[in-house]
Amino acid sequence: MVKTLARGKQYLTDAYWSAVGMASAAMLTLQPVLATGTGTGTGTIWNRFSTILKDVYGQVVAISTIVAVTVAAIALLIRMISRNQRAVDEATNWLKRIVVTWIILNSLGFVVAYLQPLIQGGNYSG
Repeated sequence: MVKTLARGKQYLTDAYWSAVGMASAAMLTLQPVLATGTGTGTGTIWNRFSTILKDVYGQVVAISTIVAVTVAAIALLIRMISRNQRAVDEATNWLKRIVVTWIILNSLGFVVAYLQPLIQGGNYSG
């Protein structure tokens, strides 16, 4: 019983110091990000976050377009060459899925660009 309590106390102590270490590391790594810019910087963390998301979205759209064209070409080849009706139907279904997904991914940028001025500053002005 005493050994169990001592072991539990050791686990609790280890967990506490691990949490303190993680919190300290988080504060040290977030300090440069949370610091406001001085004229030449991007300003706030939200401006930087917005820039990063725009870059990531641009790369996702570029990659998704390449992948969509490649997979659509394969599905079209299967649809034209295959003699199996089931394969043709599946290729047609895949083409529909590819087109719908590609349209949704590409329209997200337009939706965000349209909604961002409406909710600028956290206040809806519609």
